[in-house]
Amino acid sequence: MGKNIVERTDDAVKIKHVLVSVSDKTGLECLVPGLLRINPDVQFFSTGGTYDKIKEIIGPQAGSCLRQVSDYTGQPETQGGLVKTLDFRIYLGLLTETYNLDHQNDLQRTRSVAIDMVVVNLYPFAQTISRPGVAVEEARANIDIGGPCMIRAAAKNFIRVASVVDPAEYESILAEMEKNSGCVSFRLRFELAQKAFEHTAVYDRTISDYLHAKLFQEAADCYRKGEPNG
Repeated sequence: MGKNIVERTDDAVKIKHVLVSVSDKTGLECLVPGLLRINPDVQFFSTGGTYDKIKEIIGPQAGSCLRQVSDYTGQPETQGGLVKTLDFRIYLGLLTETYNLDHQNDLQRTRSVAIDMVVVNLYPFAQTISRPGVAVEEARANIDIGGPCMIRAAAKNFIRVASVVDPAEYESILAEMEKNSGCVSFRLRFELAQKAFEHTAVYDRTISDYLHAKLFQEAADCYRKGEPNG
């Protein structure tokens, strides 16, 4: 099966559409106003508690620049936030390439937008399992699915998308954008991709190590057994 070979990209990508979904909301009060100051036309897409936090930060003007992911995709979040961002339009927006005509046609066909920056950090799995006596079920519930998928998609497409996983990076990213008329350079996108894949690798390794350390019976005892399916 053939794969697209990209031979052309832009060094500077202007940040117009930003997807934000974070467990750790530290620094949003710096990042969000900073992005709006640099590019007043920037559009935010967000979910759940992150959406509420951004709405609070922006204030009365939020209606013009902030959108629920569920409103954008047309699919409401499932109970407990089980599925929020795993949607075709989201991943099309993350993975499209600027100079691929078929990709651009797909965006138009689905009335989707190219997402230029993803700001995501993950459910606190390591913090959860560090607590004494934590149950296997509580640990399992803190295994993030949508977050790693978005991070990986954005990082894979570093030729166009900035994947931001660490709140400590917000100020330096804003500083570069301030100097570059609201754009993020290829170098910074590449460096952010390196950090993003390291972030998801450590996250997955932590989950794997935790499950390997557990006895089957300890895990099985957490659940009341139902009837077999079928």
